[in-house]
Amino acid sequence: MCLAVPGRVVACQPQDGGRVGLVRFGPVTQPVRLDFVPEVAAGDYVLVHVGFAISRVDAEEAERTYRLLEAAGYLAEAAALGGQEPAVELAPDERVA
Repeated sequence: MCLAVPGRVVACQPQDGGRVGLVRFGPVTQPVRLDFVPEVAAGDYVLVHVGFAISRVDAEEAERTYRLLEAAGYLAEAAALGGQEPAVELAPDERVA
């Protein structure tokens, strides 16, 4: 079974001929490739699978998923793990066409 998780794009920029965004998943922010969703900008929510945004999602649906993850204890677990430092540094809410 595969799992994709929604996240909010807080910044994006070109990198290596494609685009990378910093995406916030509850308490954790990670770099994500945005190559499959060229229309996405900072502030949008995306569905992420293995480091790639695979589709844009509605903010209401993303928030509903976060509530379910929080109720199951997964967000607390992610916060305890702390996540990795992002491999790229982007300015907050930077938009790239």
